[in-house]
Amino acid sequence: MPKNQAQRMIFALLTVLVTVHAYVFYSLYVVNGATLKSVTGADSVLHAIQAQGGVYMFGHMLPIWAVILIEFCFAYTLECVMGSPSSFKLASKVFDPRTTHPVLFETAIICATVGLMCPAMSFLAALFYYPYYEGFHVLTFLANWLKLVCYNFPFAYFTQLFFIQPFIRTVFKALFGRKNKASAE
Repeated sequence: MPKNQAQRMIFALLTVLVTVHAYVFYSLYVVNGATLKSVTGADSVLHAIQAQGGVYMFGHMLPIWAVILIEFCFAYTLECVMGSPSSFKLASKVFDPRTTHPVLFETAIICATVGLMCPAMSFLAALFYYPYYEGFHVLTFLANWLKLVCYNFPFAYFTQLFFIQPFIRTVFKALFGRKNKASAE
């Protein structure tokens, strides 16, 4: 797939761009949608968010675009610094990339990435969405973090393995496939 550092950064950018939107949708609609609607009395999640003045983050109500932008910046940084490099190293400890079938090796990389990124991003989300109006308590924070990992891990695993990564790899091949073929020859 990515052959150089610039391509790795673009691959990470595409992955995080799709993933952050998926997680914000998942968190707002699937996990918290019913609560948002019942608290505000709205008939849809979007109307509930508008009724409460945005999404609660950092102790304030922020518009959805700001939430997506903040999560994108943190996720992209984390993916470039920790996710991609560490997941390749972890997969390489179990499988030899030269002799392992590419699909199996890519699956190992995806699993390692989810195993690293899900707890890390859930930790950040626990900080971002902590109910600061109640005061800060370490045990509450840890319980929120564990709850987020339990909600997010199955979603992360299945969406990355079966939807997001195949889609991003297809887009990446369309963008760089000819260039990578020409440089290989």
